Formats: sequence, structure tokens, C-alpha cells
Amino acid sequence: MNRAVYCIVETAVMPNLQIVPKEALPVEATSAGCSTTRLVVQWLLGTILAFLIGSWLVWWGLHLQRQFTEDEIRGACQRVMPETAERCVDTVIIQRGGTRR
Repeated sequence: MNRAVYCIVETAVMPNLQIVPKEALPVEATSAGCSTTRLVVQWLLGTILAFLIGSWLVWWGLHLQRQFTEDEIRGACQRVMPETAERCVDTVIIQRGGTRR
């Protein structure tokens, strides 16, 4: 015989809901012109901030590239001409179109 066990589950009774009239709903306190101005200012500040961060990242990338290139040139000059390495570095950088400090 197969006996089925049945459990009685009590269902939670949902509390009564109240209807809120439209007059009781909160109304936005700011005017439409003020929020538009605020939005424009936020967009403007965000754009300026993004431009500044982007410019700094480009500058930093170029600086790192210049440093790595100078280190490569310095290493090559040190291997080829150890006694005049600084003169070699200056000459190679100028020949490549760069300016020396």
C-alpha cells in the first residue's frame, strides 16, 4: 500500500491595502527649468572631466613611450660606444626628430 502524506500549509493572509488618493502623492518641488539647468551643468562638468582625464592619459602614454624609447637608445649606445654613450644618445634622439632636454 502506498500511503500519501498530506501536509496542511497555512497561507499567510495579506494585510489590507489602502488606496492613496492622488492629492496625497508627493509632487516634485523643483521647477522644470531648474532641473534642465542642473542637467546641462552636470553634462558640462562630466564632459570637461572626461576631457581632462583623457588628455592626461594621452600625455602619460606619450611620456612612457618616450621613456622606453630613450632607454632602448641608451642601451644600444652603451653596447656600441660605451665611452661616448651620452653623445651617441643625444645624436640618435636628434636624428629621430626628437629634442634633447
